[in-house]
Amino acid sequence: MLALDNILHFARERGFSDVHLGGLTNIMVRNNGVLIPYEHNYNEEDIVIMIESMLNENQLNDLKNGHDIDLVYVEGENRYRVNVYKERGHLCAALRVIYERIRSLTELGLPSILKKLTEDPRGLVLLTGPTGSGKSTTLAAMISEINNNRKCHILTIEDPIEYVYKQNLALIHQREINFDVDSFDTALRSAMREDPDVILVGEMRDYETIQAVMTLAETGHLVFSTLHTIGAAKTIDRIIDVFPPHKQDQIRTQLSGVLNAVVTQQLIPTMDGQSRVAALEVMMATPAIENLIRENKGHQINSVIQTGSALGMQSLNMSLAGLVRQGRISRESALQYSDSLSELKTMI
Repeated sequence: MLALDNILHFARERGFSDVHLGGLTNIMVRNNGVLIPYEHNYNEEDIVIMIESMLNENQLNDLKNGHDIDLVYVEGENRYRVNVYKERGHLCAALRVIYERIRSLTELGLPSILKKLTEDPRGLVLLTGPTGSGKSTTLAAMISEINNNRKCHILTIEDPIEYVYKQNLALIHQREINFDVDSFDTALRSAMREDPDVILVGEMRDYETIQAVMTLAETGHLVFSTLHTIGAAKTIDRIIDVFPPHKQDQIRTQLSGVLNAVVTQQLIPTMDGQSRVAALEVMMATPAIENLIRENKGHQINSVIQTGSALGMQSLNMSLAGLVRQGRISRESALQYSDSLSELKTMI
């Protein structure tokens, strides 16, 4: 639809990350983390037409039956991740702009330890953080790094597919839930028979997915996935808490054996207000960390991270303090995102 495509072109040309369509709230765009009104207003009927134009017949029926809809809207060569939902009876949609060029880890200014994680032959690497923290962009950069440097088979299982990879050294197959396969569970069970070396699972959503992901990592695959958690300790707790109490000791042992790293990311506005930069907490699964996971002593993980810089580890405060010293973010922004104000003030 012309009006919708014009709005999306406007957002893409200015480097905006998201577009929100809503009958009551009209149209908003997100620029460097801040929501601002779009330059033109539309009536609710126009917005409903825009949203419904992105849906096929099955999706329209699902929407009428009370389901939220996840999809990728493709316009020419441009792609947008879309969630369609209702709010107080009014139709709404949140669209994430997917920029087709996958930036490298170096371009994103990410620590070199992330490149090292792409070289591991097996294990589990988790990227965590709140919605809109750039997890998908970082994961895409890591998968691209593997694609450019390893002769292997990469299998991605996503809902929906965001970045489309161009095959280089690696053989790449991308499977989309509800398009190529009916569920994460089915795709993960089939993955074992598809001869992958590296597997990307878009999100660890539930008990079945988490269990399957850990089994894949345990059987000799390098697995990447995401969780909406902040911090390594909370990520481990979230995984363990998904399982019934009588299985949690077993899962702690299993997780300690397969986990390679937990990387937590947050996007911080830059000093000039023109963009955002990633601040990362990085936890590597050293023998000390593995022992803390097995012994259910997650509260001690942060202390190990703070003393593990020689192994590539860094706390969120260490990352924030470094960005302040480099002049990339302001002291005020760092304090706003810190998980320990007194510690950060001491560091900077």
